[in-house]
Amino acid sequence: MRLTIGGAAALALIWAAGVAGVLERFFLYFPERGLAATPSEAGLAYEDVSFTTEDGITLHGWFVPGRGDVTWLWFHGNAGNVSDRLGNLKQLHDRLGVNVFLFDYRGYGRSEGTPSEKGLYLDAEAALAYLNSREDVRSDRIVYFGRSLGGAVAVDLAGRQPAYGLILESPLPSVSFVARQAYPFLPAWLVQRILRARYDALSKIADVAVPLLILHGDKDDIVPLDAGRRLFEAAREPKRFHVIPGAGHNDTYIVGGEPYFAVLASFLEQLAR
Repeated sequence: MRLTIGGAAALALIWAAGVAGVLERFFLYFPERGLAATPSEAGLAYEDVSFTTEDGITLHGWFVPGRGDVTWLWFHGNAGNVSDRLGNLKQLHDRLGVNVFLFDYRGYGRSEGTPSEKGLYLDAEAALAYLNSREDVRSDRIVYFGRSLGGAVAVDLAGRQPAYGLILESPLPSVSFVARQAYPFLPAWLVQRILRARYDALSKIADVAVPLLILHGDKDDIVPLDAGRRLFEAAREPKRFHVIPGAGHNDTYIVGGEPYFAVLASFLEQLAR
């Protein structure tokens, strides 16, 4: 998750101009169009995938086959594109043996369209429908993995279409919560006026009736550890919270090292039991 803008004065001007809803994408979304590399450059076999959303947007993703019958449906954060996740993709594939489906939301990478909260929810539904259409994917063995903003997308989908399991990493309770952390000097009513997108995972997490794992770095200065704990406390059992000592917002799998992947493997083992 990355939040940046030219300070309170710029935010106030946006609001005064009456175009806050249009310009919120410059506050929330930081897509990159060009792909820096592909999974083959990380030594991974993969399929280049295109699929279409309910509202007619064509999205792009990568399906990387694994060794087992669990498929990892990955909802990434608000910046970059799929090619920025190759290092993490390689380790998840090699260490856990899962199939991985990593795709770009609308407006990111090779996916058409412009990002919006409603649009990202439709993208999630389309990605799941694509996986369910594959004969080599067990629909009862799909794990949702949401990082940062993608955690809110995963929570929304899990509340409506349950998964085998739900894993959230550095998740935000809501956009307004993170905005208040970043700009504590702004009144709440102004934050709400500027940011029409809610991504209110905190109000939706109680509707999720699947096993849950939340991982969060204790040095996260974008979505503080307490934010992840609040989401965890509002969730149903069975659930597990894992703190990654020394990790910030974007380096969890690097700083977490072996214990990080051991927690993920243990969660998958629990699901299998």
